Amino acid sequence: MMTRSQQGRTNRLTRPSIAVAAAVVMTAGVVAAAPDATTAQPGPKLSLIAASASVTLDSWKEDPGVYLDLGTYLTSENGAFELKVTRKSYKDPVVAAQIIRDGKKTLTKALPAGLVKDFSGLPDFARISVIDAAGKSVLERTEAFCPNNASGRVRPDAPTNSKYPQSCPVNPFTLGSVWGVENGWAANTYAGYYSDAVQLPAGTYTAKISVTKTYRDLFGIADKPQSVKVTVRERSWEGEGEGQEVSAPSAGAAASKTAAPSGHDAHAGHGAAPAAASAHAGHGAPARTDAPAAATTGAGATFNVGHGPYPPAPPALPWALKRQATEKGVLGGQGFSAAAIGDRAGQTDGSRQAPGARPNAERPAGKATVPDVPKPDLRSLPAYGITISDGDEDVPGKDYLAFSANVWNAGPAKLVVDGFRSPGKELMDAYQYFYDAQGKQVGYTPTGTMEWDPRPGHEHWHFTDFASYRLLKADRKETVRSGKEAFCLANTDAVDYTVKNANWHPENTDLSTACGQENSISVREVLDVGSGDTYTQDLPGQSFDITDLPNGTYYIQVLANPENRLKETDLSNNSALRKVVLGGKKGARTVTVPAHHLVDAN
Repeated sequence: MMTRSQQGRTNRLTRPSIAVAAAVVMTAGVVAAAPDATTAQPGPKLSLIAASASVTLDSWKEDPGVYLDLGTYLTSENGAFELKVTRKSYKDPVVAAQIIRDGKKTLTKALPAGLVKDFSGLPDFARISVIDAAGKSVLERTEAFCPNNASGRVRPDAPTNSKYPQSCPVNPFTLGSVWGVENGWAANTYAGYYSDAVQLPAGTYTAKISVTKTYRDLFGIADKPQSVKVTVRERSWEGEGEGQEVSAPSAGAAASKTAAPSGHDAHAGHGAAPAAASAHAGHGAPARTDAPAAATTGAGATFNVGHGPYPPAPPALPWALKRQATEKGVLGGQGFSAAAIGDRAGQTDGSRQAPGARPNAERPAGKATVPDVPKPDLRSLPAYGITISDGDEDVPGKDYLAFSANVWNAGPAKLVVDGFRSPGKELMDAYQYFYDAQGKQVGYTPTGTMEWDPRPGHEHWHFTDFASYRLLKADRKETVRSGKEAFCLANTDAVDYTVKNANWHPENTDLSTACGQENSISVREVLDVGSGDTYTQDLPGQSFDITDLPNGTYYIQVLANPENRLKETDLSNNSALRKVVLGGKKGARTVTVPAHHLVDAN
């Protein structure tokens, strides 16, 4: 999925082209797939539909190319379409199965081995053919499909809300995911940011969209291609505002071209639409058409981009690569505009905008206790997004090893930490809370402090005892430690939504992550079950200073709960190591990142 090594100049996240088998693997207790769509089989009835007979797509002079958001949807009737995607460990391949609920019975149908290789969706699901006005074929391609894409109800008696997660994970170290189209709902087949733009001159075309035979046979989908008339218009960002206004719609608005300077800056913020305005700050590149979504879904055009009412967390992108992308105006050659660097007030490094704080109104009273109730289980993922950077103008002449790290909560209970401020003190006192099976608070214990980070681009409260990052020598002894050890927690990545009590909609929980303001009297920070928090250690003081380190083998250690102050179910799984090999000369250092078992992601 990503290059094995790099020299600080390239890091491309791509979807591989995957060959799929049509035969269904049979295992004990699974249901066989129908040989064709006419054979009755248990499970939901899936259909491909087109929301409109015609669409208008924009090609911008400053960033030419058309994204094929054609408004086709996969509907699910007679039950929800659900897939469970897992891997036992990083030594094991990704496997997927359809979960069929028939009354009180739950059936499991294994998908063909090797069909799904990662957690980003069903590869080669939709086939798209485009012909021009003269009847000449100008495009033939397949696209992947994430069932958790932007979706909406197709009938008024359908469930008000979908129970399924709102995106497919992109973290290379994801362990488990659930994909689904709710009963009576439809999910957009547009692959969003996972698609490449195509070059189509201004004019009119006819697009034919169909489900590929592999999936028609596998899920019993009728072979009924959809035709959509496509009008491609050429536009210029510089000319906008002169008789044609382009503006970002509010959440829930119908999809349209937005005024976001960068089509990918929307990934920098994950909150409600008004809070994400800063996520669109200035790279000058034009936005692109977002996936359509009904106003009732809450999927504002700016914030779904084909992947749910809220976008997935952005793949962590080290600072050196962000700078390179900014300079070149593209990311990895895919036409992706660079994400905004750093975090903003109330937002974690590279993560979504934090919702409003909902801490307890008062400092906890009574004796501190740690009751015998379910507790969180913090686990570290191996580092990724690893690259070489320099100190730029801040600390010239230095070489740094930048990386991204994630600590996640395997449950079965969420991590809840409140900070309380004493008048006149710089630090808040932090407390961890515990809850019984009914969600009632039954205990608390002191767990360190929270500190205010006044630096521009931060300006929020950090919990000081969450994680630590260290560079170890080949003998596993520490040689460099990151200066970044205080964090504002947020559920940026869906690491494993198959664990017990996983919350598939963490942004909707009452105990929301909050980073607070300088004058906050208290804050609450939460890491929900199944989710993790990715931080990009990319700036000097966060990344590892390797200027004077000899070439050779090292290990990046991601260590959760380093002082063991947080109460967990298991403290033995808090450390993760990622092997790296340093080379080159001062000022031109290189890093090679071997695959971590089956995960070949730098």
